[in-house]
Amino acid sequence: MRRPHVLPAAAALAVASLIAVPAAVPAAAAPVTTGQIATAPVAPQAAIPPFEAESATISHGTVAADHPGFTGTGFVDYDNTPGGYVEFTVTADQQGTQPLALRFANGTTTDRPMDITVNGVVVADHLSFPGNGSWTGWETRTVDAALRQGANTVRATAVTANGGPNLDSLSVGQPAPAEDWSVSMIESTTARYSPTTIGGWSYPVGLYLYGQYLTYQRTHDPRYLSYIKSYVDRFVASDGAIGQSFNNLDSMQAGRLLTILHHETGQDRYRIAAKKIRDRLDTYPRTSDGGFWHADSDSRAHQLWADGVYMVNPFLVEYGREFGDATYADDEAAKQLYVYGSHLQVGNGLLKHAYDESRTASWSDPGTGLAPEHWCRAVGWYSMAIVNVLDALPSSHPRRAALVALLKKLAVGLERYQDPATGRWFQVMDKGDRGDNWTETSCSSMFTYALSRGAQKGYLDAHYATVAQRGYQGVLARISLGQDGRTNLTDISIGTNVGDYAYYVGRTRATNDLHGLGAFLIMNEQLRAR
Repeated sequence: MRRPHVLPAAAALAVASLIAVPAAVPAAAAPVTTGQIATAPVAPQAAIPPFEAESATISHGTVAADHPGFTGTGFVDYDNTPGGYVEFTVTADQQGTQPLALRFANGTTTDRPMDITVNGVVVADHLSFPGNGSWTGWETRTVDAALRQGANTVRATAVTANGGPNLDSLSVGQPAPAEDWSVSMIESTTARYSPTTIGGWSYPVGLYLYGQYLTYQRTHDPRYLSYIKSYVDRFVASDGAIGQSFNNLDSMQAGRLLTILHHETGQDRYRIAAKKIRDRLDTYPRTSDGGFWHADSDSRAHQLWADGVYMVNPFLVEYGREFGDATYADDEAAKQLYVYGSHLQVGNGLLKHAYDESRTASWSDPGTGLAPEHWCRAVGWYSMAIVNVLDALPSSHPRRAALVALLKKLAVGLERYQDPATGRWFQVMDKGDRGDNWTETSCSSMFTYALSRGAQKGYLDAHYATVAQRGYQGVLARISLGQDGRTNLTDISIGTNVGDYAYYVGRTRATNDLHGLGAFLIMNEQLRAR
């Protein structure tokens, strides 16, 4: 039987923001849209406990407990038929508009929409409850509704043959404070890995720890910086010696941590180690128009990969600022982004994964030298790199206008190929209509960051901030807390070479891969207060 709850007067009358952002953000920064996904897990509030679905009136559904992460004693598993419903009785002590948050899980890839009625009146028609591939990835769907004083009947009715999603609870009134996902992710990741076990000197670790540093800059938690230093000190001796040859661009990305630690500690060892990367660029092999090869090896000779611009150029401009070498660093970084963009960007605004000047690679088009596909993370690397470099370039730099033009053209393509259903982007970006394609989390974080930062800094039209917000909510739908209280971020492509469509869509969809964690932190630190 259902059990009514009484709402105290203090809980009524305020329409809460439906986007999971801190309460201190002005309302104008996050417009309310009925039916928007609020992606922080709903936590019970002491004054207003959630209404548990297993205690409500149920039609064409059963109480189950086989998927962890639910609140209360279970959840409702709707039958695969239209018309099944869960009905709650809510008693309010005064009339007013309230947010109603339905906590659910949909482990399929198919939307399971429901009609939401209050006292027999439809307040949300065919409200989307999208699938995220995980029956333990609990999310919330929130709508505003006018409640009358006294008893109110809230019903969630399945409208398709697939039935409704697994329904956990209904929360009414002021929602719980938003999760600080950056802090939660860092606490989870540093609990899983020590500075010794997180991995070797590599760009995925470097990317993640750069995101951790951004969070340190906001929180000033000394543990976060100490962890970064302990990792780097595994590889950098007290005299600055570092056992890396820097014969590929990937190995240079973690060099950002060297400039960070020099800035934070003043220790000269980090300058000496960073200078080894800077000096290596003087002799590093290039294409005929000056683009850095992806690696100094036969298998990567004469090749430009979109990934590579992020591996070296943000480090380069930061090195220039920290060590008084900005003239060279800015010119080189701007040149690299322009050369790469001139080869890789095509008419739809997106970039192909790679270019082979020699036309000898198996994937290389004999006419253009281009790889066949737009792999999303390769384009994501470029999008973040160009924004980082623009942030560093002086307004008078001769290549600045050309780089802004490249970014604007890319932004048009990103908006065009954003998945309207989820706000994310597909693994192969321009083929989202294919059934085996899937939305990938790391690139979605990268594009969200780049569009938001570009709009903020005036490189892009202001409307791209809205495109970024859709991406942000889409990525937040991929993060959740497990039974152990640690974060899980899903649908991250593992490391990937250049290939064809089948190769990309067949890549492993990992959980908590560092490519995704680092990109998420960079995105979240940009978007969490917007």
